[in-house]
Amino acid sequence: MRMRPTLSWTPTGDPSPGTTDLGPLADALGSGGVLVLSGAGMSTESGIPDYRGEGGSLSRHTPMTYQDFTGGVQARRRYWARSHLGWRTFGRARPNAGHLAVSTFQREGLLSGVITQNVDGLHQAAGSADVVELHGSLDRVVCLSCGAFSPRRELAVRLEEANPGFGPVAASINPDGDADLTDEQVGDFRVVPCTVCGGVLKPDVVFFGEAVPPQRVEHCRHLVREARTLVVLGSSLTVMSGLRFVRQADQAGTPVLIVNRDPTRGDRHALVRISLPLGNALTTVARRLGFAVDDAASGSA
Repeated sequence: MRMRPTLSWTPTGDPSPGTTDLGPLADALGSGGVLVLSGAGMSTESGIPDYRGEGGSLSRHTPMTYQDFTGGVQARRRYWARSHLGWRTFGRARPNAGHLAVSTFQREGLLSGVITQNVDGLHQAAGSADVVELHGSLDRVVCLSCGAFSPRRELAVRLEEANPGFGPVAASINPDGDADLTDEQVGDFRVVPCTVCGGVLKPDVVFFGEAVPPQRVEHCRHLVREARTLVVLGSSLTVMSGLRFVRQADQAGTPVLIVNRDPTRGDRHALVRISLPLGNALTTVARRLGFAVDDAASGSA
């Protein structure tokens, strides 16, 4: 029987209210060797909604799973119609103050690495280097038959040519880059094949129900082993792809700090959860440490 991936998590008992004290975060960053693990909440201030926070997309939208995508032509038509429309907005998002603060911390030598669960490329756009994209990136496309990679912008042009005049109004844009469209709005949207072999194209992202590549997981485990502190930014840690690194750090005695407005599945493994908006929290810490964060270019388009 096909199992559906874990999309939600409900706290048991009385969840911790968290703290607003930024001292532990400032101390950890000031000591250096911090590994950042970021989630969808990192990009909400750039206009990209998260999955599970207040107004999160899971309240109205079920993400495409790998099993559904590979299981039928109609599912792929629905996905690519929604993703093609969403890409126009998603691709215009700009780094926010939180992304810029992380880039500043890295530039000042305080970070040992950056792992992100996001597929939006905003850490790199803010200037962060060597970012491990745990779930891949929407700006690349891969063929499921021959494995050829191609830029998303090239696919966007091909889809425009195959679907002239396609431009329904979406109800909203989701964290995975697709737009909320009805079946009527999707209509007879045409999906284009791989230009190399004619196979099925898929965004180079890890769908719900799909495994993160083992070599990527091991690279992240190595980063956790080398870190002095693991700092989680804007992730509910509902899915195991991120939670396993928090558990690994805790088991090894490496301090874990979480910055997230709402309770997370990893709270019991953390020294503290700081319940503050990310952009403000990170820029405040940067100022305490004597670093200026240029947020003039931050925000969504």
